[in-house]
Amino acid sequence: MDKVTEELKRGLKLLKKEWQEDLAQYKAKFMNTSIAERKKQGITWHPVNLKKSKIGMGERLIVEIERLNLDQSSSFGSGKSVSFFSTHESFQSQDNRIKAVVNQVRKNTMILTLQTDELPEWMEKNRLGVDLLFDEASYREMEFAMKQLIKGENRRLAELKDVLLGDAKASFSKVEFHPEKELNFSQNEACDLIASARDVAVVHGPPGTGKTTTLVQAIKDSVMRKESVIVCAPSNAAVDLLVEKLVDQGIETTRIGHPARVEEKILNQTLDAKEVLHESYRDLKKLRKETNQYLSLAKQYKRNFGPQERAQRKLMYAEVSRCREAAKSLEEYIQYDILQSTKVFATTLVGASSFPLKGLTFDVVFIDEAAQGLEAATWIPIMKAKKVVFAGDHFQLPPTIKSFAAAKEGLAETLFEKAITRNPDSAKMLELQYRMPEIIMGFSNEVFYGNKLQAAPNTNLHPIQGQHVFEWIDTAGASFAEQKEEETLSTFNAQEARFTCEHLNRLILEIGIGTFKENNWTIGLIAPYGAQVRMLKSLIFEGYDFPNLKAFSEMITIDTVDGFQGQERDFMVISLTRSNEDGEIGFLAEERRMNVALTRAKRKLVLIGDSGTLAVSSFFDRLLSYVEKVGGYKSVWEFFEA
Repeated sequence: MDKVTEELKRGLKLLKKEWQEDLAQYKAKFMNTSIAERKKQGITWHPVNLKKSKIGMGERLIVEIERLNLDQSSSFGSGKSVSFFSTHESFQSQDNRIKAVVNQVRKNTMILTLQTDELPEWMEKNRLGVDLLFDEASYREMEFAMKQLIKGENRRLAELKDVLLGDAKASFSKVEFHPEKELNFSQNEACDLIASARDVAVVHGPPGTGKTTTLVQAIKDSVMRKESVIVCAPSNAAVDLLVEKLVDQGIETTRIGHPARVEEKILNQTLDAKEVLHESYRDLKKLRKETNQYLSLAKQYKRNFGPQERAQRKLMYAEVSRCREAAKSLEEYIQYDILQSTKVFATTLVGASSFPLKGLTFDVVFIDEAAQGLEAATWIPIMKAKKVVFAGDHFQLPPTIKSFAAAKEGLAETLFEKAITRNPDSAKMLELQYRMPEIIMGFSNEVFYGNKLQAAPNTNLHPIQGQHVFEWIDTAGASFAEQKEEETLSTFNAQEARFTCEHLNRLILEIGIGTFKENNWTIGLIAPYGAQVRMLKSLIFEGYDFPNLKAFSEMITIDTVDGFQGQERDFMVISLTRSNEDGEIGFLAEERRMNVALTRAKRKLVLIGDSGTLAVSSFFDRLLSYVEKVGGYKSVWEFFEA
């Protein structure tokens, strides 16, 4: 057995280990637990009110619900699969469950697309609830992809497998490339590399370097060369962003996937929406209506009837079959017609296995945010392609993995990382970043990017007069002690949270409320722990102690590091939370996660944390030294004295 096959078999074992752990964690939260316990775990909303329902895109039934327990945690999110149930005494059977997909979650409301054509009677009653479901289908698709790779029956896939895993050298054939004026030198070099690559090209896009801009231009170039293209990313949000940018460039794109998992502003690009707008859709709708009419007529005949009625019923069912067959053929024609005119297909990694794409192959697959995709998921679209283009940053957040053992044994290493390490000639790093002033960029540049990053001239205009762009307010000695939330065991630091709000309020007053509003500047608050995020939200959005901050609520986003991946804000404040005598910093030790937090700010970055606890880590010790070197170190005592 060759080493590549061995590696893939080991990867398949690790995937199964992750699958088992994910399922075990889900069962531990869900099975044999009361509704009250599931609500605490954040995997059930109950009770909920059905606010309204409507027929949405593609004739799908959309409902909006509101939960009545405002203080419960929630694991629900866009694209998740769920199941409605009723605790009303008349409707408590397993039959009274309806599956749905989450479109959007706000604080206490959720919009979902039901997997049924009609709203059942029991959903209109009170005592309604909704459970989060386990996503087994994604694991099955990943497992299938790994098994196909191991078999090696597809010749081109076998060649790509050897190149991506380092057993063969990537090849290039020089093509005529005309640099784009809108792109900088490194972005043009990346596009040139993509055009000339025959097997793989890797674009390493650090924060603010215009990775998406570069990728969109490369996709545009491929379309102009008459290449068939599929664009993928691990998350629906990343796919939707690319679709939006491509449509802005006038590139005909079809978004494959459940409409509930698609951002509202690009719904018109979905296959469902294009079917509705197709010239033959009216005929399809007419056939579906006829089917329902014949079905209703057939059901009118009861058990006791004569030969004439029996013949009539048989005739009705024959018409139902005829209409269904005609509708199926017409729908297939409409889909085929749409797919034939599509220049670019867009979907998630797992979505590349969906039915509309069965049997299709592509000249190029572009995979954005590739450093966040599990290797097994990344192979799914590659199975359909002749050439692969990766874009991402392996110094930002890795994929989320539930099994600590599987991550440690190698599951955490992505195909993006393997490709960039084993085929360095296929990779190009974007070197000019447009987001951060040089001082904010400097630490990450030194630690992660080999001092190759440059700050574009526009970043010199970002700092605010009289404000230092990068500060660490040291809370050492102030007795801001961390605590554990009883229900979740998540860490929070009440005094640090309050000081963070006070400091942000002070910052807004110093710069000027009018200046903030005139410039429409945005503020981000990052806390590494969910409990600290909840405390900050409570202080700012629900309390009365910080009226200025409450007035700015539309401009303020409070979230964990993961929630800010791929985003930017004018001002970022990070509450580091940990403060204890043992120097325990938990997952703050994950340096790539901290790199995400440190590279979101455009104008000013403030860290608030206890150096006595954090500087035990060599990473934070180095960070503290950097902040001191650039003149941004302050002690919390300076503010107490003031």
